[in-house]
Amino acid sequence: MDDDILHLISDEIDETAPRAGPWTIAVVDDDPAVHDGTRYALAGYELDGRGLEILSAHSAAEARALLGARRDIAVILLDVVMETDDAGLRLVEHIRRDLGDETARIILRTGQPGQAPERRVIVDYDINDYKAKIELTADKLFTSLTAALRAYQQLKRLDDTRRGLEIIIDAAPMLLDHKSLQRLSEGVLTQVASLLNVACAGILVLRENDVPAQRFSVLAGSGLYGDHVGRTPPWPLDPKIQPIVEVAFQERRNSFGDHWSTLYVQTASGSEIVALIDTDRPLSDTDRALIALLTSRLSIAFDNVILYEQLQRANVTLEQRVVERTAELIRANRRLAAQRSDLRRANSLKTEILGTVAHDLKNPLSVILGRSEMLTDLIAFDSAPKTQLATQVAHIRTSATRLIEMIDSLMADAMNDALDITLRREPVDLAALAREVCEANRPLADSKSQVLTLDLPDEAYLCGDAERLREAVDNLVSNAVKYSFVGGTITIRVSSEAGEMVCAVTDDGPGLSPEDAARLFGRFQRLSAKPTGGEGSTGLGLSIVKRIAELHRGRAEAASEGPGLGSTFSIRFPHEAVALL
Repeated sequence: MDDDILHLISDEIDETAPRAGPWTIAVVDDDPAVHDGTRYALAGYELDGRGLEILSAHSAAEARALLGARRDIAVILLDVVMETDDAGLRLVEHIRRDLGDETARIILRTGQPGQAPERRVIVDYDINDYKAKIELTADKLFTSLTAALRAYQQLKRLDDTRRGLEIIIDAAPMLLDHKSLQRLSEGVLTQVASLLNVACAGILVLRENDVPAQRFSVLAGSGLYGDHVGRTPPWPLDPKIQPIVEVAFQERRNSFGDHWSTLYVQTASGSEIVALIDTDRPLSDTDRALIALLTSRLSIAFDNVILYEQLQRANVTLEQRVVERTAELIRANRRLAAQRSDLRRANSLKTEILGTVAHDLKNPLSVILGRSEMLTDLIAFDSAPKTQLATQVAHIRTSATRLIEMIDSLMADAMNDALDITLRREPVDLAALAREVCEANRPLADSKSQVLTLDLPDEAYLCGDAERLREAVDNLVSNAVKYSFVGGTITIRVSSEAGEMVCAVTDDGPGLSPEDAARLFGRFQRLSAKPTGGEGSTGLGLSIVKRIAELHRGRAEAASEGPGLGSTFSIRFPHEAVALL
């Protein structure tokens, strides 16, 4: 890239209207005739294509309010004697000290020079010219005003240059600030306008090396381009300037035209920056040399900021990955802790099952072995009595059936303890389910002359797992049939009580003893009552009911007025808990 080669871009926009507004001056005098005379003398005044905006204040107090509201006043034509003999001098102190305005040019005009001697006023007060009203002819007013405006223009240029340099210098320690790139860009635009000493609008565009060729972002804008800041496609630039910016990125060099000028900067990291400057006059050779010098010094500054922002983004990504990885490790540790707990529980359950197998399965197996030996002895006789043979076979079948029931219960409990157990969430009519369970258990109840009665609504829906709920209700009903006396009554009820849905099974069986209340719903726990039909029991049924109720965020309960007075076993499902399933 050769920054010394200049390429002219054709001027596509023809704008002849001046870019800058009129010069603003203030006339502060208590004599209305002075205001009228000043306006008449300066009628048609023009400097650098800019006319005048003349503001009036008829006292020092009015002037204070005016100067507080308008900070763009270039020249103040100030009378000394107004509401007081030194009102004008006090106003000078207010302007320089209180308002801190050192740029506005103050021309002191007085009709009574004796009140404010020229030498003392020039020395003691920060004014820029001193004129007696009688000597301030139209020509001298023109001359004094023009000189003051020139001085103001130069001071404004110096002030703008100072502000631009301050912004650029301030960008160095601001590299730790994520907005430093924008601040640096704003400083560049301010500095360019100060160096060129022209009223101009500008826009600074960035294209990073890892984005498509036509994608770029606006870093800063001034003048009519101020609202472009932060835009990236699909929000394109103004159609009038986007082609010029694209050409500047393609040609990669500074280009100057009558109104449009583009400055190109490429950083060491590969990012590219184009500054589009819209001025109200062509740039001179001196202007172009200054611009080339400025842009040649900007590459490192922009590179530092761009690389820092990339580092910041990388740090954020790294921190996020560390947080995610830490969370994964925490979850893994929790899973390991849960698995250790499950293994300990499984080992304890294994011990319980082995004890149950050794204790509960030994008796039926002993019966089977004993009856088998007796059957063998009977077969040895030539004419073994069939009745005795049938009796032994019946005992063997009964013991085997009991073993199968025990194994089924153990398998059901093992499934309930599986680590991956989940509930299917679907609407379940608990009333219909209870009705089906009752019909399934009716043959066994009929064999014991028991009466099954139903107290059910037409429907009672909740959200849960139909198969699990069926298993729980079946355990309650089958237990009631198993432990109720011959000829007893069993009632299955589904109702809504105190915000809960309840499924209860009531019998008039042996009831519960105080000892039973302490071990209800525990694994492998047998109650004091015995099955009335010789049925077997593993002590697992109620623990399964409790587990299923808890999986549905409910609870299992039992109530009895005492031994021989029957009992009621129920499952309660809170409506709000069931609704969350």
